[in-house]
Amino acid sequence: MHHRTLGPFQVSAIGLGCMNLSHAYGTPVSAEQGERVLLSALDAGVTLFDTATLYGFGANETLLGRVLKPHRQKITLASKCGMGIVPVDGKMVRVIDGRPDTLRRECENSLRRLKTEVIDLYYLHRWDKKVPIEDSVGALSDLVRKGYIRAIGLSEVGASTLRRAHAVHPITALQTEYSLWSRNAEIAVLQACRELGVAFVAFSPVARAYLCG
Repeated sequence: MHHRTLGPFQVSAIGLGCMNLSHAYGTPVSAEQGERVLLSALDAGVTLFDTATLYGFGANETLLGRVLKPHRQKITLASKCGMGIVPVDGKMVRVIDGRPDTLRRECENSLRRLKTEVIDLYYLHRWDKKVPIEDSVGALSDLVRKGYIRAIGLSEVGASTLRRAHAVHPITALQTEYSLWSRNAEIAVLQACRELGVAFVAFSPVARAYLCG
């Protein structure tokens, strides 16, 4: 499999987004099926695995931690913070929370679930617009200094927000959807990534399975 440079990491050109093993489209697969998918990806040469606190409310990170711990030195592990689902008036509601204390707490919980001492690439899952991006990235920068994470990423932000964040701490990667029918990144984000030396990580490149059955 071809490899790409992702900040300080050399990773497989195709990474595995692990969300669907525990969350979102349809009924999650069994733990046994999820384990088979992860190990098959390893056998196929995948070295970049992407999860998040949100996926299965921690279940996805727990799955990856259990299955991938023996292979930790072979892979680049990415997770995300700052977005979750909580009960409000009897309904499950998505909450975006980029407060520094929240991000620190979520990182500690993710480290425990992932059974690792450090997360290679830690994304702010969504920008909480009630919190200056500088404050959220500043908190992630503290996690880098403490050795909890190696690099900082952002997900679904525009070019100007990326520039503001990058001025606080170098941003290693920006992740956003980029497929046949989602081309917004071409407006300004791709150019900003080129100028700043930020890796662009496209999710849903085959249009959420539409192009692959």
